[in-house]
Amino acid sequence: MAEWQMIEGGVTAPKGFQASGITAGLKPSGAPDLALIYSECDAIAAGVFTTSHVRAACVDYCRQRLEARSSSRAVLVNAGQANACTGNQGWVDTVDSAEALAAALNISADAVLIASTGVIGQRIKMDQLKAGIPPLVQALSPTGSDAAASAIITTDLVPKTIAMETLLHDRPVRIGGIAKGSGMIHPNMATMLSFVTCDATVSPTLWQDMLRRAADRSFNQITVDGDTSTNDSLIALANGESRTPAITDEGPEAEQLEAMLTAVCQYLAKSIARDGEGATCLIEVTVSGAVNQAAANQVARTIAGSSLVKSAIFGHDPNWGRIAAAAGRAGVTFDQADLRVQLGDFLLMEHGQPLVFDRSAASAYLTQASQGEYLKTDTVAIQVSIGDGPGFGQAWGCDLSYDYVKINAEYTT
Repeated sequence: MAEWQMIEGGVTAPKGFQASGITAGLKPSGAPDLALIYSECDAIAAGVFTTSHVRAACVDYCRQRLEARSSSRAVLVNAGQANACTGNQGWVDTVDSAEALAAALNISADAVLIASTGVIGQRIKMDQLKAGIPPLVQALSPTGSDAAASAIITTDLVPKTIAMETLLHDRPVRIGGIAKGSGMIHPNMATMLSFVTCDATVSPTLWQDMLRRAADRSFNQITVDGDTSTNDSLIALANGESRTPAITDEGPEAEQLEAMLTAVCQYLAKSIARDGEGATCLIEVTVSGAVNQAAANQVARTIAGSSLVKSAIFGHDPNWGRIAAAAGRAGVTFDQADLRVQLGDFLLMEHGQPLVFDRSAASAYLTQASQGEYLKTDTVAIQVSIGDGPGFGQAWGCDLSYDYVKINAEYTT
C-alpha cells in the first residue's frame, strides 16, 4: 500500500495556500489567462527550468530570484504570450509584472516568481495584465486551484491537477500540483509549466535536490514531439504550515516526502503526455535489465519519442520491429540476444528472437487504448528488457496523429 493517498484540492490542498485564475484579456479567445498561487507566509522555493539557450525573460528572472533568496510568496502566471525572444523589453515587462503584483499583495517584489506561456516572440499585453492584477488578487481563495489550473493552459484539452496526502509524525502533510503542456514536449524540460505546493518544512538545499530528482523521474521522461521550448518552468513552494518537524537531512521522512513529490510530478507528467496535441492514447515505456537507471531511462525515452513507434500505435499496428530498432539506436550498449519486447500482454520478442503472437488481438489492444478513459484505460504499455542489470527506467509519450500536424501548421494563423 502506498504511503500516501490522493485527495482533492490541487495547489490549495496544502495548508496556507490560496490560488485564483481570471480572464484578463491576454488570449484572443477570451479564455482564462492569468493565474496566481499565493502562500500566506514565506515558503521555501525551488525550481527546475528549461535547458534551452533561448529562454524567456521569466526563466532568467526566476533563476536570479531563487539564487538570491530561498523563499517566495507568490507565483504569477500569464497565458497567451510567451514573452520569449522579446529583447530587453521582455525583461522590463517581467520585472514590471512582479512589482505590480507585489504592490497589490503588499509583499516584496523579490518574493514574486513569474511564468509565461504562449506564442514565442510576443510580449505580454501589459495593460491588460496590470488591469487584471487587482481582480486576480481579489479572487484568491483556499479553493482556487481549479481556476488557476484552467488559466495557465494554451492548447491543452484539459486542465491538469493533483493533490496527495501522507502522515509524518502522525500529522497530515500535503503536496498539490497543477501543470500545463500539450505540444513542444521533450526531455530536459518541455513546453510545460508546473507548480507544486507543500505544507511541510524542508531545508532549501534538500527541497531543491528533491525537486531535481523528481523532475528527472517525471517531466524529463516525457516526450510528445521532440521539441523543447523557451519557457519551461517547474516551481515548488513549501511553507511549513503542516507544523511538522523540519526535514533538514536525508532520512526516512525525507524519503517519504520525496516519494510523494515524485508521485505528484509523475501524475502531472503523464497527464501532459496523454494530452499531447492530437493524441489518442498515452504510451508508457518500461525498460529493465540495463547497467544502471540512466541507461534504462535513455532507452525508454528513445522508444517513447520514436516517430515511427508513435505512428504505428496511432494506426493500431503492433509493429514491434520499430520498438526494437528504437532501443538499438538509443546509444546504450547491450547484446541484442538479450532483447525482450512486450506490448501489453503480448510477448513479441524474447532472447532476441521473434515470437508468434495474435496480431489481430494485439491490434485490438491498441484500438481499445485509443478509445479508453483518460489516464486509466487509455495507456499502451511497452515493456523492454535489455539484459540482467539492475537498471530500471520509465518514459511516457503519446501517439502521433494527423491532428498534430494540423494543430501546429495553423498555430499562429
